[in-house]
Amino acid sequence: MARSCAICGKVSMGGFNPQSSGMNRVRAHRRYQPNLQLTTLVKAGAPTKVLACTRCRRTLTKGAR
Repeated sequence: MARSCAICGKVSMGGFNPQSSGMNRVRAHRRYQPNLQLTTLVKAGAPTKVLACTRCRRTLTKGAR
C-alpha cells in the first residue's frame, strides 16, 4: 500500500536538498513525504481507521462544528 491520504490522495513528491555552501551547488535528490496520521472515519455506519493528511483532518474537524 502506498503512503497516500485516503481522502484527497496526496502522495510523496520529489525535490532537492538545500545547499548552503560551495561554489558548485550540487543538488541532492530527496523525497518529501506527506504528514499522514491515523484518523477514524465513519464509512457505511462503521468506524474505520485510515491514513489522512493533516489538512484533511483539520477540514474534517471544522465540518463537525
